[in-house]
Order: sequence, then structure tokens, then C-alpha cells
Amino acid sequence: MEATLGAGCFWSIEAAFRNVKGIHSTSVGYMGGHFENPSYLDVLSRITGHAEVCQVKYDSSLVQYEDLLNTFWNIHDPTSLNRQGADRGEQYRSVIFYHTPEQSHIAMRSKEHLERSGRYDRPIVTLIQPASSYWLATEDHQQYFEKKQRH
Repeated sequence: MEATLGAGCFWSIEAAFRNVKGIHSTSVGYMGGHFENPSYLDVLSRITGHAEVCQVKYDSSLVQYEDLLNTFWNIHDPTSLNRQGADRGEQYRSVIFYHTPEQSHIAMRSKEHLERSGRYDRPIVTLIQPASSYWLATEDHQQYFEKKQRH
């Protein structure tokens, strides 16, 4: 199974998901834009419409999609429009890209549950959209924090 999520800078998202039991692999890249094969600088310049995302491959017998969404909600502020911390721009938007109708249903239900929980004073702005072309970021962006710790 796979899940694709955007919650700010993809380096932080990937680092959080690499610690979840049942995830076989992670990668970072771009989704949701209108530009073929964008580079990091293309996306950063805000001309492509892409979000920085983390794509995870997981074993659904070890971790459920709902669990991945719980991690997603806990690692960022879903009420912050096109911004996470100091990072600003549509490439840092909060977005769930679903790969199946079941993922869409689970994501909508999860968002509605969080909205009713009273956890946030502001509306949740997280988008739930069908997955589209996934453009892998260059190797220097993959497992970025792990690489930085080794040096």
C-alpha cells in the first residue's frame, strides 16, 4: 500500500514517518501541480502548483491508513494555510493525496473527526485530493536529516 501526504517541508514529514512500524520505505517529492518533472527550485519558485510530499509504502497488516493519518495530524498544524512554521507558500500546504476511494473516505472521516474534537480554534484547511503524478525529488533530498546526522 502507499500513502502520499503533504504537511510542510518534506524533510520533516519523511523523518517522522521513517519511525513508524510497518512502513517499508519513504521518499520525498512533488505532487498536485501542473508542471512536468519539476525541480526543487521550480517548486520553490511557486510556479508549478506542486506540494512537497512524502510518499510512504507500508504493510497494511502492520499499520493501518488511519494510523498514518494520526501521525500526519500530529506532526503539523492543519489550520495553517500554505504555511508550516517559517516555511511559506503553496508548496507547504497541508494535503492528503488519496490513492483509492477507501483512502478518500478514511481521510474525510478522519478530518471530520478532528474538526469536531475541539482540538483547534481555527478551521482545518487540509485538502483531500486524488493522487496525481508523483515526481521524485533528487537524491540529496531523500532521507535528508539522516544524511545530515552522518556528517
